[in-house]
Amino acid sequence: MHRTCGIALCGAFAAGLAFAQPLPPARDVPYLGPITLQVDATDVEHKILQVVETLPVRAGPLLLLYPEWIPGDHSPTNQVKRLAGLRVSAAGKTVPWTRDPAHLQAFRVDVPAGVSSLELRFQHLLSLHEDGYSSVLTRKLGAVAFQGTVLYPAGHDVSRIEVDASVRFPAGWKQAGALRAVAESEGWVKYERVSLETLVDSPVYAGRHLRRIDLDGGASRPVFLDVFAEDAGSLAATEEQIEIHRNIVRQADRLFGARHFAHYDILLALGEEVTSLGLEHAQSSENSGKAGYFTDWKNSAWARYIVPHEFVHSWNGKFRRPRDLWAPDFNTPTRNSLLWVYEGQTEYWGDVLAARSGMYTIEEARERLAYTVAWLQAHPGRNWRSMQDTTHDPITMGRQLSLDWNSWQRFEDYYDEGALIWLGADTRIRELSGGQRSLDDFARAFFGVQDGRVAPLLYDFDDVVRTLGAVQPFDWSRLLKAQVEGINGAAPIDGLTRSGWRLAWTDKQGEWAKVADAYREFADFRYSIGIRIGKEGKIAQVMWESPAFRAGLASGPTLLAVNSQEYKPELLRAAITAAKERAEPLELLVKDGSEYRTVRIDYRGGLRHPTLERIEATQDWLTPILSPR
Repeated sequence: MHRTCGIALCGAFAAGLAFAQPLPPARDVPYLGPITLQVDATDVEHKILQVVETLPVRAGPLLLLYPEWIPGDHSPTNQVKRLAGLRVSAAGKTVPWTRDPAHLQAFRVDVPAGVSSLELRFQHLLSLHEDGYSSVLTRKLGAVAFQGTVLYPAGHDVSRIEVDASVRFPAGWKQAGALRAVAESEGWVKYERVSLETLVDSPVYAGRHLRRIDLDGGASRPVFLDVFAEDAGSLAATEEQIEIHRNIVRQADRLFGARHFAHYDILLALGEEVTSLGLEHAQSSENSGKAGYFTDWKNSAWARYIVPHEFVHSWNGKFRRPRDLWAPDFNTPTRNSLLWVYEGQTEYWGDVLAARSGMYTIEEARERLAYTVAWLQAHPGRNWRSMQDTTHDPITMGRQLSLDWNSWQRFEDYYDEGALIWLGADTRIRELSGGQRSLDDFARAFFGVQDGRVAPLLYDFDDVVRTLGAVQPFDWSRLLKAQVEGINGAAPIDGLTRSGWRLAWTDKQGEWAKVADAYREFADFRYSIGIRIGKEGKIAQVMWESPAFRAGLASGPTLLAVNSQEYKPELLRAAITAAKERAEPLELLVKDGSEYRTVRIDYRGGLRHPTLERIEATQDWLTPILSPR
């Protein structure tokens, strides 16, 4: 429906936009004084954070910004729709505010004469139906991310705005995070004074059940694993499992040769309502898993990549940061051109550290790599879209978790394809140097500089190429540009073959894949008929131009029957195998909305699951890459 407005009203609105004032640039000058921020996180029933903020001001115009571009999200994820009930007052009297017509996360206040401080009261409304990249609040645990709980004065670098923050948690809850508590009273925890930059980069986790584990024996710059769980039984990590997490820290030290934090907290939330938390910070990381992360260790293998991945980000992303991904405040847009380094190399090192620490066996790591290669090789979208173009995805698509046709559209391929590019760089260095050097040397030279520095050290493409060239002379610029910017049908798998391994296919699903599918509640037939099926038979994914695609299937319908028998994953597996010898096509009954229809898939290739096999008479570089230092 289209609505029109009166001529006077529309004219006034247009004039407001035409003469809208630009946001003042952030300057490297301190703000007037510290902001006091109180966040009440006790309303777990409604999932509402109550905020009281007091800030020093001067009489005259004041522009307050609600953070939008949050480091690590690579996009404007902090939505102002979550802010509600805003009231501004001075000495108990209401002070009017107006929203900036051109910048909808900016609020203008005319501070009255004689007023030296303002009080802001508002609510941060969390999603009632899902968790995500920001704050989470359930009846048993919570994660307070401060970007949703603060309005800050425009015109200042966020590193020059100081904040005294306090959070109130439900009775009996324990808390942990990178912020250090300086006082506790009546449920309120007061934290050390920090800059707004540090505050937003330092979420606080809390809950009824916490186990805090020292991972490196009282080091001067310690690392802790802070495990929060919905039930106390989920905290029952064995000493062997704890030792594996200690190994992540040891192997990272041996890889990078420096630490860029004064202390570090690996925050791990376990339960059914917090399974998508995951974000990097300079002195902490957000991680999550199901309740059985420790107690059902074998069947939680798929989720174990997240801890080493986010830990690597302390070096790659938080310390060394692409120049166009840094901004002086949270409302200046950033760009993502080097996410294939920021995220792609982190994906690579995260998987390597998972294997070197024992989070994965080497066999599991190889199987995980096989699925990565198979997935990227099945992307016809490479024929029209470069991997570099996928670095825009967080901005253009808003951090979606899935697309209808993601093998054709491509989505955030700078993660997995970026990891393959860095496998290629690693094996090339090893080959050219006769095994004397590797990408480990790049990691130490690039990320291991200025030990102890926490503040970001910025870089650009030429810095990456220069460091690679110092490790091993080669035309890295030409190669990387071709791989990142090229539009062609070939995935960059030369690093895999150079490592002495190649992608192969088997009709038997590997143990890692079985566990991964069970964990995510999928039945995977992507590389045979071209579909992946979720809970209750719902078709979750259809591969572009696959047999299922050509038969008329898309994601969304529910699979009810296979060859006139009620659908079960094992029945479909048997039917695909039997179709190799049958003359008739596979027959699927699906329910699409209120319509039932039969889909016939003419496929004779049998079950196909990716695996890796050795290339005879070649050097095996992959095993030493994955082996502990």
